[in-house]
Amino acid sequence: MAEDLGGRLFTIGVITDTHLNQGEDNCNSPFAVNRLANARMRHVVRELNGQDLAFVINVGDLIHPVPAVPALYEQAAARFHEQVTDLRHPLYLTPGNHDIGDKPNDWAPAAGICDDFVALWEKHFGAHYQSFDHAGMHFVIVDAQIINSGLACEAEQQAWLEADLAANKGKRIFAFCHYPPYFSRPEEEENYDNIGEPGRSWLLGQLEANGVEAMFIGHVHNFWYNRFAATDLYMLPSTSFVRQDYSEMYRARPDADAEAGRNDKPKLGYFLVHVHETGHVIDVVRTYGKTVAPGTPEPVPVDRVPPVHPRRNPHGGFGFDMRQNWMEVVEIPPTGGLDEFDRKEVRNDYPLMALWEMGVRKLRVPLRDLLVDDVRDRMRTLTRHGHEFTLFTFGAPSDRDVALIEANQDIFAAWEIGMNWEKLENIIGGIGDAARRIDLPVYLSRLRSIDELRIEAGHYYHVINQGFLAEDHGQMQDLLSRVELRGAVDGFVFRLTADRLPWEAVHEASTLASELGVQASVHLRMCWSNPAEAWEDDDWVAARISEAMLAAAGRDNVVVFADTFIDNDRGYFVRNGVLDRLNNPRPAFHVVRYLNGLLSTFETIKPGEVVETADARTVSVQADGRTLVLLLPKEGRQVVLISANDIRTLFGPEGFGGERLVDLVTGRIEPAVIEQIDGEYRIRLSGAAGPVVLMP
Repeated sequence: MAEDLGGRLFTIGVITDTHLNQGEDNCNSPFAVNRLANARMRHVVRELNGQDLAFVINVGDLIHPVPAVPALYEQAAARFHEQVTDLRHPLYLTPGNHDIGDKPNDWAPAAGICDDFVALWEKHFGAHYQSFDHAGMHFVIVDAQIINSGLACEAEQQAWLEADLAANKGKRIFAFCHYPPYFSRPEEEENYDNIGEPGRSWLLGQLEANGVEAMFIGHVHNFWYNRFAATDLYMLPSTSFVRQDYSEMYRARPDADAEAGRNDKPKLGYFLVHVHETGHVIDVVRTYGKTVAPGTPEPVPVDRVPPVHPRRNPHGGFGFDMRQNWMEVVEIPPTGGLDEFDRKEVRNDYPLMALWEMGVRKLRVPLRDLLVDDVRDRMRTLTRHGHEFTLFTFGAPSDRDVALIEANQDIFAAWEIGMNWEKLENIIGGIGDAARRIDLPVYLSRLRSIDELRIEAGHYYHVINQGFLAEDHGQMQDLLSRVELRGAVDGFVFRLTADRLPWEAVHEASTLASELGVQASVHLRMCWSNPAEAWEDDDWVAARISEAMLAAAGRDNVVVFADTFIDNDRGYFVRNGVLDRLNNPRPAFHVVRYLNGLLSTFETIKPGEVVETADARTVSVQADGRTLVLLLPKEGRQVVLISANDIRTLFGPEGFGGERLVDLVTGRIEPAVIEQIDGEYRIRLSGAAGPVVLMP
């Protein structure tokens, strides 16, 4: 169950690295994408104006020209003030290195912080460190650039911050600064992008000593998350461009129009921070590099499904099998730009960001994730954010593995154990002993034999398949009756092959699990049986996942894991996931995001009916007594015909009226256009590019 954070108190907007130029088309950067910064900022202001916000904070690099070139600096500052005049919320500013000078750094290519640069910031933007209160909470803005500088203002800020935090200890405190203290480890080496010692330890010490709830950080133009003591550390994406040196995190070359990663549009955005009674959650808003020209009229407001964070999602029956390393640590090579004398070690957190955006709670992970100290600790941290981990292993676990799982069972919600059916007698005792020792629900899965694989595929492929099928009912009964497993088995793993429709397969697994008195874990295959066949149909992926999500949401004894989170674009069974290899969203990402957001608005969800028409596959659920219908149009159809009898099947004898249409790819909510003609209902899909939901 999602954590109860209490009611939402207020929301703030956090933006960073806007990098405004001195003119709309006048830019002193060699990169073409930088010329778009002003227009991209204008779009962000428009979006923020459409939100109910207590205030907005910019965490640095407001402008691009540096203070070492004061004429351009002043022009860019004027452009910034012109833009934020249109902002309808109070605005607080944090200095970045472009605004006030780089941190002390012997190899930095830009001029470092000095008293003159501080004075220039104060002239144009006000105080370079400050604090304020809102709704009984305390907000602190820190000038990260002066840390370790030896300037008089460093000692002044240090004394002020220590006194300010101490005076407000006991309040909920949120902090903001430009440079991150660290990327992956508090003890990591200094590089161009983090705070060096001794200032790093001093700042982290202040966060820990005063129980700061969260710190929001700019500078790196990418997303990262860490937790230090009781403080959540968030590094934000930029509104203007991406730091292209971090493109090394992905096993794919940047798109041709991405300017070597600098214009990787899906990674541009900002945060909405929702502050609740007992905590907070972030909503990452991707801008996709949208621009607004000066004088453009205000857009017509669009009604969209609000996303849900995993901590707030009450229906966590769908998740992903995390096959690829979703917390991979990568060494970024020096390329002569900002760092030149060493590599920097960073973790790729874009998979995590995507999970938060989609509201996905359940994650299936291998034993390897438990064996690595940093990964194990991070999983424990992520349980605070609503994630529920299912561990999977194969065979009778060793004494070492059992001890490790027992010591860390607080991380996991369940344990799946795969077994070779042909060696059952040799391993069943060890599995039973281990399962009884560990205080976790244990699910059993069986490896398909060579003969079974040959029969199922019609020929033999040198591949692995696991999971029970409905016809294995007798085998599952036998396992439950075995004395070696008595009291040790809580559920079974079922295999949902690509030739099965998700609704029927999930219903079948749920029914069988109920008969056996256990739970079901259904593995949703996103590829067919031929390992040489690529399956890269985004529409098929989106439809299949949306149907599986709806099926799982309506049943309390089933969880569904989709087997492809990030594209598998090499090796066997090439197929698309919800993210590409650059960790950017595919259509199915949006479907998961908006369907989770929609379902989270209802308390109770129960299974409905399925109707196949010539135009669409339709699946219904009852949500708080109201009918929601998922429409999966066939062959790109924009009009769906449903007979009156099928309408009664889906909606009941009362039929429907006043419905709205939810486009699950865009999240748009619009009045449904439905015409009744000769006993049929004609539903227009309003240009939807994928699955839609018809709802009251």
